[in-house]
Parts: sequence; structure tokens; C-alpha cells
Amino acid sequence: MNTKIEAIKQKALNEHIPIIMDDTLLEIEKRMKEKKPFKILEIGTAVGYSAICFSEFLQENGKIDTIEREVDRADEAINNIKELKLEDKINVIIGDAVEILPTLNDKYDMIFIDAAKGKYPFFLKESLRLLADNGTIFADNILYKGYVMSDYNKHKQRTAVRNLREYIQNVTQDPNLETEILEVGDGLAITKRK
Repeated sequence: MNTKIEAIKQKALNEHIPIIMDDTLLEIEKRMKEKKPFKILEIGTAVGYSAICFSEFLQENGKIDTIEREVDRADEAINNIKELKLEDKINVIIGDAVEILPTLNDKYDMIFIDAAKGKYPFFLKESLRLLADNGTIFADNILYKGYVMSDYNKHKQRTAVRNLREYIQNVTQDPNLETEILEVGDGLAITKRK
């Protein structure tokens, strides 16, 4: 990994900014090597680390659209992307994904969901609308510290846990979808259309 990318990762970890975990990244990269995506949509940019890592596996002239709600993080992501000269590959959209997603109409080969856990069912609905026929949706943190598969019911995380459970139910019970849930990182759901 390039030293600049490593520095972005270290800074995010030091500042407790949630970024993709190494084993989750490896799992997604393995699949991207098999089938290089042309267009990627990322919901939740943070400081741009995952988008920067994904950009290496794009097809020629491929593009990543990534959405970030927090302006400071989006600004940092834009700076990181510029430093690595990836502006032509990665487009940061600043705003709330709940408002932005319905305005998008492109088709994406890969969609990576890593934003507000309480909004995962909505992100799924929009992702299915935007997914190219042979595309893949990756949802990170789907097991959420183990809470999702346990009888966890503390008030603080209740909505997130309930909505992640709903997401899992939606992707595993829809007869048109094929989903595997891997116990890498904090849980990764990989969904394709049948």
C-alpha cells in the first residue's frame, strides 16, 4: 500500500473516524479483481480511504461516486483524493444520502454501503434501483459488533440494530436476490440479483 494511503488510514484510525477494516477491504478487493467494476457508488465517504482503495480496481476510465453528509469529512476526502491525483476517478458528493440517492439515475456495477446504520433499509431500496443487472451490493458493519445476531436491546443502539436486522431479512428473503453474509470485519453482506 502506498505510503500516502497508509497515512490517510493511520490518521483516520488515530482520530477514531470509522473506515473500512482490513479484512473487509481484502474480501471486497478479491471480488473486484475477479470482475473489475466500471462504476461504483459508495454511500459514506468518511475521509475517502475506501474509495481511494477501490479506485485501483476500476476498469479503464471507470468512476466512483461517493456520498458524504459531514462537510468537514468530505473536504478532507476531497483533499486526500487530490493529493493522490484521483479527481478524475472519484467524485465526492456532499450531502445526505437520503436526499441524494433518489436524484441519481446511473447504473452502478458495485455499491458499497457504509453510512448511518439506521438508514440501511432505505439505502438498500435505492441501491437495488441503481444496481446494474450483474452488479453487487456490499453492506459493511452488517453484524454491528455482534448485536444484530444477539438478543441485544439496549435503547442507545436499538434503531440501528432493528434496521440492520431488517436489511438482512430483506436481502435474504427476497427470492430475486442472492446474499451471503461474511463474518469479516464487523460483518459484510454481499448481495447480487439472481
